[in-house]
Parts: sequence; structure tokens; C-alpha cells
Amino acid sequence: MKKIGLTGGIGVGKTYVSKIFQKMGIPIFNADEQAKKCMVDDANLKAAVQLAFGENMYLKGVLQKEALAKIVFNNTEALAELNALVHPIVKQKFEDWCSLQSTSMVIKEAAILFESDAHLGLDSVVCVSSPENLRIERVQKRDGSSVEQIQSRISKQMPQAEKEELADFLIVNDQVQLLLPQVLAIIKEME
Repeated sequence: MKKIGLTGGIGVGKTYVSKIFQKMGIPIFNADEQAKKCMVDDANLKAAVQLAFGENMYLKGVLQKEALAKIVFNNTEALAELNALVHPIVKQKFEDWCSLQSTSMVIKEAAILFESDAHLGLDSVVCVSSPENLRIERVQKRDGSSVEQIQSRISKQMPQAEKEELADFLIVNDQVQLLLPQVLAIIKEME
């Protein structure tokens, strides 16, 4: 089974592209969704988060996302500590999920694939790329963030050009180039 990573910065359209791969019969593991799920469901992780960041990170068992985000997005050491707690669990969930798949190829979609070293152990990585103005527009439509908030989030991520350089394949999601032929060409090359 080939394990393929799918990544790209905020607003590039990773999830949209992953749905195209899925329609082609390739199962998708969304690492970002799994991480959020683990933060809610995994008792050991919840206890570790409370130990590291304070009891008030969970009130009546509910993750206080805003409070945690305020801590980790303004402190690189705190973010690294949170990632060190979450990523091993998500990695194991991915391996368990892969063992249940019967296809010759699977995709692990993750925003911080390179930053978390989640690309290690994968056969190749596809990076989705998009012009920054389109990325901002998409995120504004998706969650109503201001341009400044989105630019701040972009500035804290690994530069898009760096992700593209590290990736094995590139999909350009610029509303000019068609996505399906790009996806099909990548699938054909990986078979």
C-alpha cells in the first residue's frame, strides 16, 4: 500500500482536492480532524493537556479551544509541546486506519505534514498550492476571519514555497488550471 501525504497552507483547498482523490477511490485520512477528535475523546491526551496547560483547558470535559489557541499560537514552545502530545496519537491512529484499508493507495491529509515530521514514513507528498489572495478569500468565506487574522495565520505557517519544494508533486488550485487532470496525472504516476 502506498501512503501519500497531502498538504498545503491555509486556504489552498486541501480538503477540496482530497475529495477529488476520494472520488477516484482513494481513502482519505484527515489528520487535522483526527487531532481535534483525539483532543476530545482520548482521556490520556486530555489529562496530558491539562497537566501541560492547566486544568481550565477542559471545563466539564469540554475542550476550551479559544483558551488553548491563545496560549499555543502566541508561544512556539507551547505549540511544540502540544504537537508533541497530539502527533504520536494521530500517527498511531493513521497506522491503525491504514491496516483496515484494502486499497493500493491511501492519502493522509495534514496541514502541518512537514512541520510535524508526519511526512516521514510516507511514500510521497502532494502539495496543493494557491495564490495568497485566493487563499485569503476562501478562508474569509469559510470562517469569517478578517484579512489581518488570515495573514497572521499564514505568516506563522511554513512558507508555501518551502512546502512546494519539499513535496514530490504539486497541484495548482488557482481557479485557472483544472484540478481533475492534475489529480489523475499524479495517480497515474504513482501507480
